[in-house]
Amino acid sequence: MPATAQRVEFPGHSGAILAARLDLPNGPVRAFALFAHCFTCSKDLMAARRIAADLARQGVAVLRFDFTGLGSSEGEFASTNFTSNTADLIAAADYLRDHYQAPSVLIGHSLGGAAVLAVAKDIAEVRAVITIGAPADASHVLHHLGASLQEIEEKGEAQVVLGLKTFTIKRQFVEDVRRRSLREAISTMKKPLLILHSPLDQVVGVDNATRIFLAAKHPKSFVSLDRADHFLTDPKDAAFAAEVIGGWLPRYLAQDEPQGDEPIEHVQIMETGVGRFQNAVQAGRHRLFADEPESVGGSDTGPSPYDFLSIALGACTSMTLRLYAERKQLDLGRIQVDVSHEKLHVRDGVAGGENGKIDCFTRVISVDAELTEDMRANFVEIAGKCPVHRTLEARSMVETKIRSRDEA
Repeated sequence: MPATAQRVEFPGHSGAILAARLDLPNGPVRAFALFAHCFTCSKDLMAARRIAADLARQGVAVLRFDFTGLGSSEGEFASTNFTSNTADLIAAADYLRDHYQAPSVLIGHSLGGAAVLAVAKDIAEVRAVITIGAPADASHVLHHLGASLQEIEEKGEAQVVLGLKTFTIKRQFVEDVRRRSLREAISTMKKPLLILHSPLDQVVGVDNATRIFLAAKHPKSFVSLDRADHFLTDPKDAAFAAEVIGGWLPRYLAQDEPQGDEPIEHVQIMETGVGRFQNAVQAGRHRLFADEPESVGGSDTGPSPYDFLSIALGACTSMTLRLYAERKQLDLGRIQVDVSHEKLHVRDGVAGGENGKIDCFTRVISVDAELTEDMRANFVEIAGKCPVHRTLEARSMVETKIRSRDEA
């Protein structure tokens, strides 16, 4: 989940109440996206959660919901089909339009990808479409019914084990996906398209990506999810997919304005709910992640708090030296600052902190120019005048106030 995750619900195509999660960014919303999950999956698929978190960092709110009869949604799955899934997608778009803002982005995984391709042209506000491991035709799902397909056709329905769950599949589902061709929908949707697919996908072969790509009009892009499985079960594969989407999508959205109409003068940090420590950071017009390394239970999606302190010291040092070099007309070339942090036992005569230790930031400054001993001494002196350096070495005061969310 990104900075704020709201549980919402709305009526689906049949009137059954669909369970959803609306992942909102930390700060003003840049755009809304709809995420459609795979056949018999749910909105809580790990890849969906990771993609929603990454998009929220860029100001995009994501509504992901369970189709009728799946996950936490009401309704009977056996009575659903591909047409009802697309109708649920339209209902989700209507919900966003009525309560927030119509979706600018459609994202679909597997059969959910086929669904977003089918409805993209029917949602006028959509500016970009993204598929992940999507079939080129809805009927591809029939390959996973195995021997049960003949029983369904003969008896009208059958119990089918998909994953670790048993589902009732009826003849009407089979007939519906067989008559739903996506080629025309893809060729006429006139929306920018990003296709993500793994060449090792054993559920939906990569040849489906080729067929979708050839049917689509430009602008269109294909990115290989090399070594990933169909469900992106490896967190690194889900992270890569999220990064690709985050890099491709912004050109089709309005410019991000995280400060909104009333700029805040402070840095705002809020838990995302992804992993134990991930936080969404809003600093001016910039949206970042703060996290901890995997070695201490984090997800390593952003710098740690002490990394940010080191970044502040290193960046301020570099900027201070640049101003000094310009004033003295020194040709230093490129300035580089390496900062490391550790806690050291207090030396004699040095005031210590908790447990008799003190924070030590080691700063190594590199420049391209040849250095004399006088220049080295001057640079050490100037680096010591860096405002962040002075803040770290001075006695600071932290004032803390507590309030409930309603008081904000």
